[in-house]
Amino acid sequence: MPYIKKNCVVPSTFTQRVSTMEFHFDVHKIFLEPVTKLDSSLIPPRRPLISSSEAQKQIMTVIDEIGKASAKAQRLPAPITSASRMQINKHHLYILKDCTPETAGRGVVIGFLKVGYKKLFVLDQKGSHIEAEPLCILDFYIHESLQRHGFGKELFNYMLRNEQVEVQHVAIDRPSEKFLSFLRKHYNLRSTIPQVNNFVVFEGFFRDRKASVKTPPAKRPEGEIKPYSLTKRDFLKEEEGLPWPFSQSQSNLNRASSLGSSPTRTSSRPLPGEGDFMKSLRACRPHSLHRAANSEEDPTQRRRTSAMNFSRGLMAQKNCYSRHISHSPPLLARRPPVGKCNKTF
Repeated sequence: MPYIKKNCVVPSTFTQRVSTMEFHFDVHKIFLEPVTKLDSSLIPPRRPLISSSEAQKQIMTVIDEIGKASAKAQRLPAPITSASRMQINKHHLYILKDCTPETAGRGVVIGFLKVGYKKLFVLDQKGSHIEAEPLCILDFYIHESLQRHGFGKELFNYMLRNEQVEVQHVAIDRPSEKFLSFLRKHYNLRSTIPQVNNFVVFEGFFRDRKASVKTPPAKRPEGEIKPYSLTKRDFLKEEEGLPWPFSQSQSNLNRASSLGSSPTRTSSRPLPGEGDFMKSLRACRPHSLHRAANSEEDPTQRRRTSAMNFSRGLMAQKNCYSRHISHSPPLLARRPPVGKCNKTF
C-alpha cells in the first residue's frame, strides 16, 4: 500500500516557480498512482490511459528530464539517471507526482528515487572486508521548491516498505550533505563506517541483515592444495621405487642376463624347465652369477652376434677331421677342400 496520500497538498506557488518539472502532456494519464515504480521495461504497474507507444515515449521523456534536474542540483557533469540507463540496468525508479486537481492537464513531477542491488566489498568496524549485496541508493531528488515539505520522507518510506528493507541496511552512493542531514533528521543515522569506495554505510549495517553477507575465504597454504585425492597420492607413494626394468625380481634379472636378452614384463609364474635351468646356473663361475645379479653385461655376450655369423663354419669344422686345419674359425667364403675331408656316417 502506498504511503503517499491521495490528496497531496502542494504549495500554490509551485506551478509558478517550477518549469523544468512540468511537461506538455498530462502525467496523470501515464502515472495513475501517486508513486509509480518502474524497472528496466519502463512499463508502469497500472496500464496508462493512452496507447503503449505514446506512453513509452512520454515516460522516457519524464525520466530524462528529472535526471537532468537532479544532475544540475548536485552539480554533476552528466546525468546519472536516464531512460537508456534504466533499460540496461536492473534498477528500480520511484516517481512521485503532484496529484492535486490544480495540476490536472499540465502534469507535474515532484521528485524521484532510484535504487538497485550491487555487489560490494565493505569494511566493518574492525576493518575486515565483507562481501555483501545491499540495496543501494543511487539517486534521490526532490525539487528545490518542495523540499522540507515532507515529500522526501514519504517517498523514502514508500521505497523501504516496497523493497522490504531496513533503513540501516542500505548503502548510499556518494550522498550529498543535504541527504546526510535528511537521514540524521528522520532516521537518526549519524555514525558512519569509513569505506574505501564511494558508498556510505551506517552503524547497524551488519546487524540483523536478511541478505547474505559473506567473508572472503582466506588463502590456503600450499600444503593443503590437493590437485588429486589422497587415495591416488597414497597409491603413487606405494609405487615409488626403481623404474622398470631395475624393479624386476632377481630371478627375472638372472634369467634375462644369462640368456643375453633384455628383461620383459612377464608374470612371476615359473616357466617349463626353469628348475633345471636354475640348477645349471649354480655350476657357473661365481663372477658370472655376480654380473647377472647386478645386471652387468657379460663380456662373452658382446661376441654373441659375431659368433653367430660363424656358426655355420663351426658346424662344418666339427664334421670334418684334419690335423692341418687351423683352430681359428674359418671364414664362410673359404670352405675346406673336398678331397681332404673324410666324412663319417
